[in-house]
Amino acid sequence: MITLSSRAQLLSGLGLILLLALTRGHHFASVEHLPSASWAVFFLAGVFLRPRWSFPLLFLEAVLLDLSYYGWSGAAAHCITPAYALLVPAYATLWYAGRVYARLHQDRFSTLAPLLLTLLVGAFVSNLFSSGGYYFFSGNFETTSLAGLWGRIEQYFPGKLPALLGYTAVASMLYTLSRQYKTCQELIRT
Repeated sequence: MITLSSRAQLLSGLGLILLLALTRGHHFASVEHLPSASWAVFFLAGVFLRPRWSFPLLFLEAVLLDLSYYGWSGAAAHCITPAYALLVPAYATLWYAGRVYARLHQDRFSTLAPLLLTLLVGAFVSNLFSSGGYYFFSGNFETTSLAGLWGRIEQYFPGKLPALLGYTAVASMLYTLSRQYKTCQELIRT
């Protein structure tokens, strides 16, 4: 099980807030050529941050970033639709998947299977909410169907996985390195 100290949670939370700010959309703080870390941020918040208020805080940040960008670009009417509300369960699914994984985690290589399973299942369900919600409730499609939804999943879901897996892999490596450093420090002290 992953349990971080209060200090480590604070640093992780600040890092996730910064990562979301730097990679979400194409707003004023966007770093060129970095894919969106939104999915990874919510999954990793579930893994590393114990306070439940971390989810609404990160969601509020995402909304404010979206409103700032879409308000400036004039794309708000196309993107901020009634379907936008389904981002709450979409991101909550990823956050919850992170919570589940944090309970399953063991400090050994075999933890990779539960990590990938919870990450992929969480991402798929999240995509059902976000992409499906936009497809069915945005008002931007004249006709909708389950076949049409599956077409959207086939089209967009695979493209979102590299960023999710990449950011999660980097976070996993940083976590592993920090654990190894802490173990070395304890050995030196004894």
